Amino acid sequence: MKVLVADDSLVMRRLLEASLVSWSYQPVSASDGHQAWEILNEPDPPPIAILDWMMPGMSGLEICRRLRERGATPYVYVILLTSRGLREDIVEGMNAGADDYVVKPFDKHELEVRLRAGRRIIELQTELLRTQEKLREQATRDPLTGVWNRATILEMLERELDRARRESSPLGLLLLDLDHFKQLNDTRGHQFGDQALLQFARRIQSAVRSYDSFGRYGGEEFLILAPHCGRPELLAQAERLRHAVAARPFEVDGAAVALTVSIGASSFEPGSAASSLELIRAADDALYEAKRTGRNRVVYHPVELAQRVD
Repeated sequence: MKVLVADDSLVMRRLLEASLVSWSYQPVSASDGHQAWEILNEPDPPPIAILDWMMPGMSGLEICRRLRERGATPYVYVILLTSRGLREDIVEGMNAGADDYVVKPFDKHELEVRLRAGRRIIELQTELLRTQEKLREQATRDPLTGVWNRATILEMLERELDRARRESSPLGLLLLDLDHFKQLNDTRGHQFGDQALLQFARRIQSAVRSYDSFGRYGGEEFLILAPHCGRPELLAQAERLRHAVAARPFEVDGAAVALTVSIGASSFEPGSAASSLELIRAADDALYEAKRTGRNRVVYHPVELAQRVD
């Protein structure tokens, strides 16, 4: 674990560095407050900082205040190093945001204990952040395929539609449905079908653009949001995805399975007043036509057609 050592005294820094190395920490040194603050603002800052109270440029107290005002995540555990032993000074340091303190000249065993407490706090926080990330993934991801779930992809559609309106740019929408999937489930079993869906999702995920959004709409239906894609670009992308599915068989439980996909396409165009519901309805109508006219094809319906049907 990296530990920032900030002290304008070279002798004190060397003493602290030697102690940290002997305890298997990785010291990162700063000779003044400005340098310490720069290190704490790097992409991967030390999670523990030993700060001298009085330093040129910026005091340890000021760094504490700035850290807490910033509300940095992950948390930086701060130990103030001070020659001030008065209770009032200690209270001032803790009020500024320090987590602990050590009085100069420091006792090596005392510092080791303080560091151990800080390390425990940091490790607990890391585990908490990891758990939060898992919960976030569970709330937003489809448990089988790992792509965005229905609620999340629909929220993304609203955001992308709002952005398309603001920027007067097109937004393409693709609704994908695996052909004859029910038959596959009935003949091979649901576990086989789940594995086929998983592989299908992975193949599509690797084929979409990095800034497209891909989610499971329900069952064997998937939704793709393609920003800045009007009709010509959207149809070209849909054909590329259709070909990526049909080009080679899927390997499921040691068996080669040929799958195809039908795709319904629609797009929001600049100046349109179309809603997200109308956009999905147009793509769904286009998907129905793709199924009706033979499957393994792409059909585009403009939103205006869905509005006229209403």
